[in-house]
Amino acid sequence: MNIIFAGTPEFAVPTLQMLLQSEHRVCAVYTQPDRPAGRGRQLTPSPVKVLALQAGIPVFQPETLKTPEDLAQLIALNADLMVVVAFGMILTQAVLDAPALGCINVHGSILPRWRGAAPIQRAVMAGDTETGVTIMQIVRKLDAGDMLHKEILSIGAQDTSSDVHDQLAILGAIGLEKVLSQLQAGTIQPEPQDEALVTYAEKLNKQEAILDWTQSALQLSRQIRGLCSWPVAQSLWKGQVMRIWRAHEVQRDGSSVPPGSVVRDAHALLVATGDGWLSLDEVQLPGGKRLSIKDFLNAHAVDGERLG
Repeated sequence: MNIIFAGTPEFAVPTLQMLLQSEHRVCAVYTQPDRPAGRGRQLTPSPVKVLALQAGIPVFQPETLKTPEDLAQLIALNADLMVVVAFGMILTQAVLDAPALGCINVHGSILPRWRGAAPIQRAVMAGDTETGVTIMQIVRKLDAGDMLHKEILSIGAQDTSSDVHDQLAILGAIGLEKVLSQLQAGTIQPEPQDEALVTYAEKLNKQEAILDWTQSALQLSRQIRGLCSWPVAQSLWKGQVMRIWRAHEVQRDGSSVPPGSVVRDAHALLVATGDGWLSLDEVQLPGGKRLSIKDFLNAHAVDGERLG
């Protein structure tokens, strides 16, 4: 098949790699315009653009696909199918209708649960024990198209959203490869979504990074794991913002200790919560590197301190 690929971040890279190695032809790649990144704020190409250029694939980076010129350019590619993975742009009906077989999307959840912008993070923060990827037909309503295939992934007790992200990126490629084979064979069986089961994964915001130590250790653990690697959970430590990358619940006596109180226990740093204790595993102070808690304790006195 003649395929247009539309994607932008690292999550989309394994799927594009699979297509490039397949029997199908990637006739063009659409990705977001280069954006400022890093301390120097230099214009930086997306990971998808980098891979496409290495493979010699034409790359298009329109600010929108709504202009007559951009639409005409896309139609002229004469594609059989458009594959979309975290592209970051809402497609018009004219774009959806351009490829002969329409447009399909690789979405990072088991639909209809977690439609929207942050499905991986919301699944971890909600304490879901499994997630996955859904390959679906794209329609104008957000993530509401018929489902073509699902790949399921268990979420481990200590998995962060970054861990889950990387596994789902690979599963997305695996799932799409199966769908393409079914499309060619004419055996695909679309499944409508049950609207009664829909949940929405709202976009993350920086305010969610601030930890409230009166919450339970379970809630805080999920929040910390879900917000890794953006915006990263944080709390005040000696007047500085401490970023908390990883933590886990522990059993310990002393529930009457005020939430946020810090206790050193051998090579562990424990924080009292509204219900239970949290053991910090990896932290970072302003201007510093991410440190294991052992390295942090070697460099900082913690007795009598409090987070919050």
